[in-house]
Amino acid sequence: MSTLPRGLTVRRDAGLYGYERALRRHGIEPIAGVDEAGRGACAGPLVAGAAILPDGKAGIVPGLADSKLLTAKARERCYEQVVRRAVAWSVVVMSHEECDRLGMHVANVEALRRAAAKLDVAPSYVLTDGFPVDGLGSPGLAVWKGDRVAACVAAASVIAKVTRDRLMDELDVEWPAYDFKTHKGYITPTHAAALDEHGPSPIHRMRFVNVRRAAGLEDGSFEAAL
Repeated sequence: MSTLPRGLTVRRDAGLYGYERALRRHGIEPIAGVDEAGRGACAGPLVAGAAILPDGKAGIVPGLADSKLLTAKARERCYEQVVRRAVAWSVVVMSHEECDRLGMHVANVEALRRAAAKLDVAPSYVLTDGFPVDGLGSPGLAVWKGDRVAACVAAASVIAKVTRDRLMDELDVEWPAYDFKTHKGYITPTHAAALDEHGPSPIHRMRFVNVRRAAGLEDGSFEAAL
């Protein structure tokens, strides 16, 4: 069940580190955050990150925020700080083939589980972004907009996003017609036009209806591109 331990509350104005401070006051640590990047993209991998930040000043990451709210340069700076400061961190890459085989929700949950399991330090508690994830090996809490209100989740989101962006930049070199370096596999007018002109690349996710349409496959109802 996704609930805070009995007697523990977090004030709305507690700030980005409020959840971790509240849990530590109850003797609960280490505390991990997990998050993903690329769930809504119709091309490329899904990437999940996990992070455990230390207590005190060492765990305060300058400029840390939800990775989607940061510029690319700011994310890179945060990434370097997170991997340097973290007690433990991990990243898991799920290929587009795995995403097609499992479906996006199942692939997303599996990636988060793998990221938590891959941590060198086993967490006592895990915070997830938005929805509960079973099978993490520790009790946890799903936090609404967790990457904006919980530091360890924000750190995990930065790890996942920077890792995935770097992978998409590499894939852009291999498949330059799609401009992956700009849109990172998410559907944009430029990406849609490239799909219409060239059809899907080998790294597109065939469960997405826009990709199937571009491939001339109209049968079935599949993932909607976000």
